[in-house]
Amino acid sequence: MNETGRSGKARVAHQLETARHGSTLLDRKQHILADELERLELFAEHSRRRWEDLARVAATWLQRSAEMDGRDRIEAAAADDPVVVEVHWGGAMGVSYPENVTVQLPPERHPGGSSALSYAAQSHRDSLVAAAQCAAASRALLLVSTELTTTRLRQRAIENTWIPRLEAKLISIQGQLDQQELEESLRVRWAENNRSGADRARTADSPIPQLSGGSDG
Repeated sequence: MNETGRSGKARVAHQLETARHGSTLLDRKQHILADELERLELFAEHSRRRWEDLARVAATWLQRSAEMDGRDRIEAAAADDPVVVEVHWGGAMGVSYPENVTVQLPPERHPGGSSALSYAAQSHRDSLVAAAQCAAASRALLLVSTELTTTRLRQRAIENTWIPRLEAKLISIQGQLDQQELEESLRVRWAENNRSGADRARTADSPIPQLSGGSDG
């Protein structure tokens, strides 16, 4: 669409207002997501450390159980049913991400054996729950981080490209309107001057009426 004239100026001015409003909203979204990202970073780091600590404990007890009970007894203690993990989703500023998980562990089996086997089984169950929580926290961190990056790019595109382009277009249209008004003003003045000149010329060319003289004699 050719953006000229007063209607074009109104359209561009509206587009500029919309762009500035959008930039303001994106700036607000960016700050909210940045705060949320900071919280998720701390939570993800805490979840990772907790999982690693529990995994180390589980590995230690498994090693002890292997030495005391043997592989067959350890395999007999393994559950037959799978673990069920339910992800609970939340979100902020239009982006969805995992907020928490519910882990349904299968029933424990008690094949006997040493106390090390019992501790190994329980520590692995705890480690599994922590691993699911860590995975959810890591996924949430990735999703919010990606959305924050996208939001920043959009805001920069609006502020550095669209707003300057619309401002320049608005200035150009206003300059055209000013030029048109100036030209119109000059045409009106020229027409008025021509009319005044023509009136003066007609007045100068008009015959001077003769005054009638008195009777001779």
